[in-house]
Amino acid sequence: FAGYISQVLKNYTDHACDGEYVSLRCPHRTTISIQSSFYGRIVPSHQLCPSRYPHSYATLIKEDVACSVGTSLQKMLDECQDRRSCQFLVNSRLFGMDPCPGTGKYLLVWYKCRPNEYKSKVACEDDKLRLSCKKSMVIAIYSALFGRTHGGSLECPYQNLGMPMIECQSATALQLMIKRCHGKRSCSIYASTYEFGDPCYPGIQKHLNVIYTCDNTPLLLPVDETEPPALSSSSSSSMEPVGVSTEMALLSNILAAYAFIT
Repeated sequence: FAGYISQVLKNYTDHACDGEYVSLRCPHRTTISIQSSFYGRIVPSHQLCPSRYPHSYATLIKEDVACSVGTSLQKMLDECQDRRSCQFLVNSRLFGMDPCPGTGKYLLVWYKCRPNEYKSKVACEDDKLRLSCKKSMVIAIYSALFGRTHGGSLECPYQNLGMPMIECQSATALQLMIKRCHGKRSCSIYASTYEFGDPCYPGIQKHLNVIYTCDNTPLLLPVDETEPPALSSSSSSSMEPVGVSTEMALLSNILAAYAFIT
């Protein structure tokens, strides 16, 4: 059970250089949920996806390292969202107009594996949230949000107090829900700032939204080992949990900062 849940909860990152295949896979009874995507180049080629052709130093210093396209996320959603696996060849033609001709580019994708069957429960601020599963089944938390979102919540309509619609979320909600409810038949928690802290300005109404599934997951394999691996290239583009590869962890931090600034 722990192995299966760790596969489901992890954020995965995958990458492929131009001319390579990107291949995403999820465990049994889960599907791909794309979180973010980047296509272009923001680090020099000697750090990631070196050119296949020899370059002089003069050519390298002219390399465009501020190159990105705005269509990569939509392309990944079209190709992979809600599928158990997907694979395609990466090249600039897939993403429309080439933003930096002559510069070798790469695709990076962040995704999670979402259970095929899941439940969603909402509790308004200071109300108690109760989760429960049938006998012989246990709770597996997929996501948790405590705060306020732009879309709001139908279960907890906000009173218009003249405050702007500002999105604010607790950074520890998922970890707390996992600690409190993971692997149990039932659990309860108050949707309160005492439990989650207050991620919003004083006076802003919040709610707790938890997505979870009930499963007898010991019967499931953490990954489908019976299927042959997808097509690969000489450069590794296999599914890796964030943090496994030092290079990819560093690159993820760089891109996260770039995405935030953008």
